[in-house]
Amino acid sequence: MKVDFQVKRFKDPQAYENIYALMRQFTLNRQADTQDELWLLEHQPVFTQGQAGKAEHLLNPGVIPVIQSDRGGQVTYHGPGQLMIYALFDLKRLQLGIKDFVQKLEQSVITLLKSYGIEAHTQCKAPGVYVDNAKICSLGLRIRHYRAYHGMSLNVKMDLSPFSRINPCGFKQLTMTQISEHVPDISVEKVAKDYPSILMQQFSEEVIPCLFGESHDR
Repeated sequence: MKVDFQVKRFKDPQAYENIYALMRQFTLNRQADTQDELWLLEHQPVFTQGQAGKAEHLLNPGVIPVIQSDRGGQVTYHGPGQLMIYALFDLKRLQLGIKDFVQKLEQSVITLLKSYGIEAHTQCKAPGVYVDNAKICSLGLRIRHYRAYHGMSLNVKMDLSPFSRINPCGFKQLTMTQISEHVPDISVEKVAKDYPSILMQQFSEEVIPCLFGESHDR
């Protein structure tokens, strides 16, 4: 499988609405030969609701804005110290189904964390990546005409307290964790530098079937 993507690293925390609009515009305007892009950035504090998001999972958002998104999944939090990994890829050109694409994204994070000495895993009925059943990376995608946008949020070194104001990803009492709890001197910049080559390598490897049954729609 030939994979060729351009990495865009955005400096300073970005407003969610601006990046969301840029992703949609890129996806709507891209042509068959448009190069895939990987966007790496942080967001200003925001709660985002997925398409099927339920208001009951917003417990006490307070002053943090809540924005409706067209990605899959329920509510989550984004903020400084969390690396956003937006994969704007053409799945048809990559000859990948949605589930295989999701698995490659999840496995790339597992491989990244392993390089830091952290053992991580997936849960097939709860998308994302976990460390000892605490969630370290959330995943939500939108696929439009086989073209993906949105992606993953990886907790690096951030204030996790806003997650207590929601049921993260629609799960009550879900524990959230981050890389800095295992590697105190980690930085978002280091993770953003390390990640692209690991993702590139992941696309050259075979998809490993899930051992715990089928996962739900992302």
